[in-house]
Order: sequence, then C-alpha cells, then structure tokens
Amino acid sequence: MDSMTKAQRSRIMSKIRSKDTKAEILLRKTLWHLGFRYRKNWRKLPGTPDIALTRQKIAIFVDGDFWHARVYRKRPGDQIASRKKYWQKKLARNVERDKEVNDALTQEGWLVLRFWESDVQKKLEECVENVLSYASPRRSPKTQKAQKTST
Repeated sequence: MDSMTKAQRSRIMSKIRSKDTKAEILLRKTLWHLGFRYRKNWRKLPGTPDIALTRQKIAIFVDGDFWHARVYRKRPGDQIASRKKYWQKKLARNVERDKEVNDALTQEGWLVLRFWESDVQKKLEECVENVLSYASPRRSPKTQKAQKTST
C-alpha cells in the first residue's frame, strides 16, 4: 500500500524528467564544447536517443539507474519493497525495450552507446573518451584554416 495520498504521489512523479536530465545536459555540453554537433531527443530514430551524432551515426542514451534497473538487470524490480509485481513488470519492460531499441538502431546502421546516469555524473571523462573512441568532433573552419596554413 502506498504511504502517500494520490495527490502527493502525483506531485512527486511529475518532477521526474524523461529528457533534459542533469546527466544528459552535462554530457551534451561537454560534447558540444569538444566540437560535436548533434540532434537531441531525435524522434526520427527508434527509441528517441538522448543524443544523436548524425554524421557518425551514433545514438547515445543516458539511462537512469532506477528506471533501467542498473543493478537489477537480471531481476528488475527486486529493489522495490512495495507493489513489487507492478514495478517488476514495469522495469522489466524498460529493460526489454532497451534491447529492442538497440537491435532496431543497429539494423539501421547506427552504433548505440548507453551510459548510466551515475557514471556520467561521476566519471564524465570516461564517458566522453568512450564517445571519442568511435567518433571525432567536427573541426571548426578556424581550425581547418590554421591546419592548411601550417602545412
């Protein structure tokens, strides 16, 4: 049984963001400053990736630890004490949907990178290095001119 009223629960749940989370914004800003240009929450692709690097065909997702069952991938919902059946079904479907989206994007020729929200917040450099290992940022016209004149 829920310990909150319906109105209290509704207010709390309304604060949960599905896009533009702190971790997403942090990763996006870092990639932008490195010279990457991207589409955010691009609906043309299956699963609406948080960041889509269209030139390199890389779809990046920043998954919430709770909503995508980070520690409980094999048994989603086990971390919840109340309404266990509801949460097991909901979180298991989220994990299943992630796999379906990965398969659909891969079939369309996209590389899928998934990062955990807590990893982006705590180990941002590692996440960015992971992206850099698959893609190079777009060079600005100033950088290209400087390279041409120096060679």
